[in-house]
Amino acid sequence: MHFYVHSLPLDADIRIPPPITVPLLEVCVQLQLPPVITYSDDVLYNWALKVPSAEPTPALDNLRCLTLFTGTRDEEEFYLVSARIELRGVDALEIMRATMDELFVGDDLAARRITRYLYSLVRVLDDLARLLLAVRDGCDPDAFCHGIRPWFNGADSGTRTWTFEGLDAHPELALPTELSGPSAAQSSLIQALDAFLGVSHTSDPTATPSFSSLSSPGPSSPTPVPPEVASSAHIPSKAPFLTRMRAYMPRHHRNFLRHLGAAPRPLRAEVTRMRDAALTEAYNAAVDGLRRFRDAHLRIVALYIVGPSHRSPTFSPPIAQAEAAAEACDVQMGMATESPMSLLRGSGGTHLVRFLKGVRDRTSEAALGLGHGAPQ
Repeated sequence: MHFYVHSLPLDADIRIPPPITVPLLEVCVQLQLPPVITYSDDVLYNWALKVPSAEPTPALDNLRCLTLFTGTRDEEEFYLVSARIELRGVDALEIMRATMDELFVGDDLAARRITRYLYSLVRVLDDLARLLLAVRDGCDPDAFCHGIRPWFNGADSGTRTWTFEGLDAHPELALPTELSGPSAAQSSLIQALDAFLGVSHTSDPTATPSFSSLSSPGPSSPTPVPPEVASSAHIPSKAPFLTRMRAYMPRHHRNFLRHLGAAPRPLRAEVTRMRDAALTEAYNAAVDGLRRFRDAHLRIVALYIVGPSHRSPTFSPPIAQAEAAAEACDVQMGMATESPMSLLRGSGGTHLVRFLKGVRDRTSEAALGLGHGAPQ
């Protein structure tokens, strides 16, 4: 559908005809997903092996993409960087599982083991940041911003309404209310790291819903999805952005995050209770590792979105020059409040820079004070 919508003339109304609307929405009801491209479409289900291998975990340099809008190496590398992050993140999930097992024991030996696990998690997080920054080796910032990123835009990212035709003949299908584009916030790995470490973004005033959902009535809390209606109808209309993005994840991933968030012995609370200095230092190191990953994300946003958005599409500076400009943008982002830069929108519909800075800052705030278990 994105290919159809973004192939229309810029001054044309966006009207999705019944032959697209009806079968698409029928499939989406079964998948419990909105009728737009998601992170899982671009990343999780969009890779294959270059060379067949019997290894249980694919080698990170043995991946290729299955589907591309532009057919370019830049687009392929952009997706594969995220795929490599997800594959490397498998070890983080195993660390979470082992840690949660030890939390049920909760004695001194468990504290020592959890301390070891958390330092292992720091190494994984540093690898994730390194993999993210490696996008610079294969994807040109201007090619991404001007030639690739526009294909991702959902209705939330533009000024034109998307009209789904044919629904009058199919009353069992609901009008879609979730129409954001793919976003890194739809990665269940990153949201799992937040849930595991106890990083809370629920009070983030910048984590607002996108424009398309503001006028949509919804319940005050999530409820099961009736099988006969569009899957996004169960998401509260004014839920925080990161909560909304769970509607774009495969349903088993959503279930896992709910399970992780309902853990009877949350890591952060148990670290506070144990009052073990070495454990607290390890926990803070893991939180700081996640903060470094988000710093890397901000650098990439400066390089691939903020910088190119202020340049002509025909001008593409060398990568070193673009990185220098991105560092200058990074400094400006640190001072930005209501500047045009701070109001750039992400493909998910957020005020991009302001939102990412808020998420990064709240990650840092999760750290605990040494010796007494109080927040720093």
